[in-house]
Amino acid sequence: MLLSIEPGMLTVLLALAAAAAPPDALLDALAAEATRTEAALGHHADTPLYYLSYRVRDGVSLDIAASNGALDASVPPAGSDGRSRILDVDARVGSPQLDSSHKIRGGRFDFDGPGFTLPTYLPIEDDPEALRLGIWQATDRAYKEAANRLIRVRANEEIKVSEKDRADDFTLATGAEALLPPAQLDVDRAAWAARVKRLSARFEAHPLILHSQVTLDAEAATDYFVDTQGARLREPSTFARVMISASVKADDGMELELYRDFEGASPAQLPPEAQLASAVDELAATLEALRKAPVIDPYTGPAIIENRAAGVFFHEIFGHRIEGHRQKDADEGHTFTHKVGQAVLPAFISVADDPTADHFGKTWLNGHYAYDDEGTRAQRAQLVANGILETFLLGRSPLYGFSQSNGHGRAQPGFAPVARQGNLIVSSTKQVPFAELRRMLIDEVKRQHKPYGLLFEDISGGFTQTRAGYLPQAFKVLPLVVKRVYPDGRPDELVRGVDLIGTPLTSFEKILATGDDYDVFNGFCGAESGFVPVSAVAPSLLVGEIEVERRRPEHDRPPLLPPPALAAPGATP
Repeated sequence: MLLSIEPGMLTVLLALAAAAAPPDALLDALAAEATRTEAALGHHADTPLYYLSYRVRDGVSLDIAASNGALDASVPPAGSDGRSRILDVDARVGSPQLDSSHKIRGGRFDFDGPGFTLPTYLPIEDDPEALRLGIWQATDRAYKEAANRLIRVRANEEIKVSEKDRADDFTLATGAEALLPPAQLDVDRAAWAARVKRLSARFEAHPLILHSQVTLDAEAATDYFVDTQGARLREPSTFARVMISASVKADDGMELELYRDFEGASPAQLPPEAQLASAVDELAATLEALRKAPVIDPYTGPAIIENRAAGVFFHEIFGHRIEGHRQKDADEGHTFTHKVGQAVLPAFISVADDPTADHFGKTWLNGHYAYDDEGTRAQRAQLVANGILETFLLGRSPLYGFSQSNGHGRAQPGFAPVARQGNLIVSSTKQVPFAELRRMLIDEVKRQHKPYGLLFEDISGGFTQTRAGYLPQAFKVLPLVVKRVYPDGRPDELVRGVDLIGTPLTSFEKILATGDDYDVFNGFCGAESGFVPVSAVAPSLLVGEIEVERRRPEHDRPPLLPPPALAAPGATP
């Protein structure tokens, strides 16, 4: 039913809603200290404070884990979970053009900023005096550190060569206001404890698996952001994940581990137990097959990187290289810095990062948020359109030609925000069904006269070197499940012991086509500003040439005695 509301009536309703909103002692304390500090230090004779922000994560979490049918730790009752309030202070002195956050060049380490902060644990009780005391102490420390650091920044500028990117250090913006209800943790603890026990017990049928665990992680956090530009934000977030993990050791000593995650905004969004049980059984069967699989030798040739693995592939070798702060850091490799308006990917591929999306189809996206950790509303950033680079991921540290944040300043508590990925979404106009993509792989194997192609079904993650220096600006991605695909029609062969390596520009040039089978990888990404939740969406990729190297060998033997389940008379592996 639609109602017509006159403008005057709307004003009255908003005022009534504001009056009815429950008081928030933490928000009030943050706002009061921000106002008081700005008034006192904003006109300091020597080093005036020109900007101040407070970021608080008020969170609670619960882990319920079981191995082989037994809980690994007691499950705390409702209301007794560990809760914390972590405050990060961003105090800036100088000016937006050159401030205390500016990178000090030439030193090997710069642990006192700007990437590291000294987080303060505030009281979890809503005692206004105790809260303001903690905020005051943290602010005093942050301001003094910023003032001392600005001296070093200015000295560094005097003795170093001129920087190529002379963009400002910071962008001031009118503060946003959005006050949503605090997050609540809602978990049926007894039901989930029984569920993870039942799921973990399924590994007992696989005695050669050395370690296994099924875990429910559930979190509820309320993020606060207050600054001297008028920002007043309170944003709730909830997260739930079932993680299934297990490992075996091959006869040659190689440790083999697999895991499978299922995520949602709450435990109610996680899959039913029957689906989770199937995932346990499938993971265990794959591990047992991997244990007996041959070790592959180093190889170059055509391959298919399946959808979820392709998402990780793009996250590692593309996504990190278009994060804005890397473009102005003189020590970075600047793979794409000067390529705006140029082709960096095949013309049939586009890439966006859209943290405003909370689902892709029916799949929940872990990288969703409404406001970033610098108080900027999240925005969709079209990074590449039809192969052409258009922009970068940007926080409030501007670049030459890109003066405004697109809402990607992100950080874990204890770290200063920098530009980071949220939901990286790869799309293609050259799509074929997976069966056709597989046929194209076999054709490419024959054309190159290779004995086989590779199929990367799953990838755990990886890392990439983006900085200029002695190490190559290369990437390494860590596959979990890899198969050889033969051109003569033989069944696919599971193999082990390889890592996928390469350099980004060469690898992107080799993408020939994609599938139409988009899927989502949800996870957490670690970089300069800590670990942040991310998602990557991609179709399967056909790559004309990929390189794998042999994984570092391990020398420990498998257990000397058989597991108890195989020690009984008549037991068989």
